Amino acid sequence: MTQSNHLTGMQHAYSSLALFTLSLRLVVGWTYFSAFWRRLILENKLSPDEAGYIGEKFNHFLPNALGIKPIIEYLVSNPESLWWAMVAFTIIEGIVGLLFMLGLFTRLMSFGVLSLAAGILLGSGWLGTTCLDEWQIGILGVAAGFTIFLSGSGKYSLDQLLINKKLGIVQSRWFPWIASGNLPLAPKLLNRSVLTGSLIILFIALFTNQYFHNGVWGKLHNKSVTPKIELSEASLNQNELAFTVYRVEGVDVYGSFLIGITLTDSKGNIVLERDNNHLAAFPKEDIKNSYVTKVKPGKHSLIIPLGAKARLSIKDAVLLNLPEGNYKIKLTDISGITWEQQVTLSSQSTH
Repeated sequence: MTQSNHLTGMQHAYSSLALFTLSLRLVVGWTYFSAFWRRLILENKLSPDEAGYIGEKFNHFLPNALGIKPIIEYLVSNPESLWWAMVAFTIIEGIVGLLFMLGLFTRLMSFGVLSLAAGILLGSGWLGTTCLDEWQIGILGVAAGFTIFLSGSGKYSLDQLLINKKLGIVQSRWFPWIASGNLPLAPKLLNRSVLTGSLIILFIALFTNQYFHNGVWGKLHNKSVTPKIELSEASLNQNELAFTVYRVEGVDVYGSFLIGITLTDSKGNIVLERDNNHLAAFPKEDIKNSYVTKVKPGKHSLIIPLGAKARLSIKDAVLLNLPEGNYKIKLTDISGITWEQQVTLSSQSTH
C-alpha cells in the first residue's frame, strides 16, 4: 500500500469514527453548555443573594470530596473568591460545551470536558439520593472526553469546515492535536495509547466507585440519604454552652432540621433544653458560620444545610453555679436521629 493510499484510508477511518460519535458529542456538549444556560439565561444562579446560588451548591461538595477538598474549603470560606470561581467555571462550561457541540477545536474541548468531568467526579461523586447520580455523570464525562479526543469530529463540524476550506491553520502540525483529523501517531503507539488510557479510566471508575460507595466490594453505602452532623469543640462554663456543628452527609436539596438541643448531667438529669420553637427563634448573632452555606433558624426548627459548619452559643442563667463534672450534649433531628458529645465543666473553664 502506498503512503498516499494509507493516508486516505486513515482519513476515512477517522471520518467514520467521528461520524459514529456525533450523538455523544452533541449530548455531552449540551450537558456542559446547559449549565451556563440554566445559571445565566433561564435563572440567575450566580447571585449570592438569590435562592439557588451555585456557590451554595458547590459548598455541598465539601464534606466528602476526594483530593480537592482544600480548594473547595478555601473557596467556600472566602465568598468573594468563590463568586469569581463560580463565574469563571460557568463561562468555561459554556464555551467548552458550545464548541464541543459545534465541533470546533474538538480535541482541545474534549480535554476541557474530561477536566470538568473529573472535577465533578472528585468533588461530588459521593452525592446522589436515588442512585449514584453525580458519580455516574462524572465518570461517564471522563470516558466521553477521552473517546471524542480519539475520534475528533467529522463531517458535521466546524473543524471539518476548516479542513475543507484548506485554511493555513489546518496545515499546522498542532491542528490535529487540538481539532480533528488523523492523530499523528504510529498504529502501534496509537493502540497502546488507547488501551492505556482506557485502563486508567477503568481504574479511576473502580477506585472512585469503591471510595465513595463501596461499589466494588463490601457493604454498599449512600451518604446522600440520611443526615449526619459532626458535633465537636464543645465547651461549657458558667455563662455559656458552645459547640460546633458540621453537616457532612444527607440529602443536598434540603437541610437537617434540628428540633432539640439537650444538656444533661452525669446522672442523666436535664440541665438545659431547647425545643423546636426555641430553635426556630435561635438568635442569629449566636450563630458563627464558617462557610457560604449557612446554619440558620427556620420556621419550625434550626436548619443545617449539607456542608454547613457553624459555632453555636447558648447563654442561659441555668448554667450559672453548675457543679463541676461531665455533661452531655444531645442534638435531635426531626427524623429522630440524635448526635451526642460529652463536655466537661471544670474549675479552669469557669474563669
